[in-house]
Amino acid sequence: MQLVAIGVAGLVVGSLFGLFGVGGSSFATPLMSLLGLSGFAAIASPLPATIPAALVGARQYARVGEIDADVARWSLVGGIPATIAGALLSRVVGGPALLVASGVVLGVIGVRVLRPISAASVAAGAVRRDRPVLITAIAAGVGLFTGLLANGGGFLLVPAYLLVLGLSMRRASGTSLLVITALTIPTLVTHWALGHIDWAAALVFALGSVPASWLMSRRAQHIRTEHLQRAFGVLLVAFSLWFVVYRLFLK
Repeated sequence: MQLVAIGVAGLVVGSLFGLFGVGGSSFATPLMSLLGLSGFAAIASPLPATIPAALVGARQYARVGEIDADVARWSLVGGIPATIAGALLSRVVGGPALLVASGVVLGVIGVRVLRPISAASVAAGAVRRDRPVLITAIAAGVGLFTGLLANGGGFLLVPAYLLVLGLSMRRASGTSLLVITALTIPTLVTHWALGHIDWAAALVFALGSVPASWLMSRRAQHIRTEHLQRAFGVLLVAFSLWFVVYRLFLK
């Protein structure tokens, strides 16, 4: 029954991945923990599914031109080495602490995403997109947390693309999925070497998440971008509150 539940969790997380470009380990880690996996296994086991789920989602966004290739390229320059460093640092921080941290970060970001983004902010973001050093620095910060929390990085990349670089919700999601595909590789290899992955859980999770990501990434192209952004913010805040309360007071 645990594996069946993990497969259902994969369907849910893959759907979020396709809709918002986020949801790999950021949502999968808490769900895996609730379904009985230990701290580091819950953190690392969703990673093998993240790469194919991100790829199939990114392909759908690319088909309609909703990926910023320049932002993606500079994000990888800063993100990949920082992701490796973060994954190695995860050995120093305990698994339970990482789980709670992931929930808190989701909530803080969600509150900001719920606020409207002004036209002036979008214009300022367009100017920032011409600064490769800035994009690289942002990606390095995201990469550090990506490795530390064994996350694809979407739950930080999408808000950064929205709020700092002025991308639309749909374009931020598509670009995030492309970057996640690459950022997850060093994270996966590092946590695999550290023995953190439960491969049976990882396989079942992938069977649910990959097709769901493909289907919902197609659906996202027909939803108004402001509705996607609002739903994304609500989702982050609600899930964060529930999970942190559960981990700190109910478990």
